[in-house]
Amino acid sequence: MHMADALLSPAVGGTMLVVSAAALAVAVKKSGAGTLDEKKIPLMGIMGAFVFAAQMINFTIPATGSSGHIGGGVLLAALLGPWPAFITLAVVLLIQCLFFADGGLLAYGCNVFNMGFVSALAAWVFVYRPFLGGKKLSPGRLALTSFLTVVAGLQLGAFCVVLETTLSGVAELPFSAFALLMQPIHLAIGAVEGAATAAVLVFVYRFRPEIIKNPLENKNIPRAVSIKKIAVLFIVLSAAAAGLFSLFASSYPDGLEWSMENTAGTTELERESKIHELSGSLADSAPMPGYAFKNDAENPAGTAAAGLAGSLVTVIAAGGIGLAIAALRARQKSAR
Repeated sequence: MHMADALLSPAVGGTMLVVSAAALAVAVKKSGAGTLDEKKIPLMGIMGAFVFAAQMINFTIPATGSSGHIGGGVLLAALLGPWPAFITLAVVLLIQCLFFADGGLLAYGCNVFNMGFVSALAAWVFVYRPFLGGKKLSPGRLALTSFLTVVAGLQLGAFCVVLETTLSGVAELPFSAFALLMQPIHLAIGAVEGAATAAVLVFVYRFRPEIIKNPLENKNIPRAVSIKKIAVLFIVLSAAAAGLFSLFASSYPDGLEWSMENTAGTTELERESKIHELSGSLADSAPMPGYAFKNDAENPAGTAAAGLAGSLVTVIAAGGIGLAIAALRARQKSAR
């Protein structure tokens, strides 16, 4: 559901960049004041890499000619807490934009809001936590709640895309026709992502229940609880998804592209402005556009290389931000 620059006017794109930047500033402050403990910092990098790699695996939606991929916001929020999850997903989206030209810079604020704020924050706050917080946790309740949260978050995120294109005056995508395609196709995508998210969270809960319980209780993961095996497992899964499973991703257009094609007859809309030209020129400088070698796009090794490189950069960037937040918190405490 990565939006391209052509779907947005400079006014809408610029406004959403400001909105998302403000939300990220709040997320950094909340993470520093909350429970971003020493065990969650490496998980920010590792789970960020896992989401990056998993997003490369498009799955086919039967009988539609469309495909989808996970967003990962609910998964991250359930494991890290909503504020660190929002930061981590924003890092993933920025790396996808700068290194792989997946979603433009003008559209970055919208993508952060639609895929990060809506699912990692709003859906977690209004669906996930009310269903689970203060109640007896069980694998069944966790599975059902995570499934419903993913579906709700993706439906709201898809509606935000429709609203943003309408506000941008994209005449090729009239509100009603576009919404009538975007909502049901993302309902199907959400069902698949919801099932996958539920499976992962139930596995983690059975193996290390503290990782699931503590964000709900706004507590740190106890020092005595080891996360090494979980960390190693997700590192291996990230490498496998990025370097191998991504080669078998569906070639069908994703839900947004499918909706555009069935509404406007094309997935390639044109917008002419100096800001769009500037953003497009920056996208042209991406080292591996489309998750492929720049001069050899058909080489499957390019997909694997892009996945592994992107996952590594995500580990470093998201983990580094976590360390920086922790260092800032320690400095503030020592200054009091």
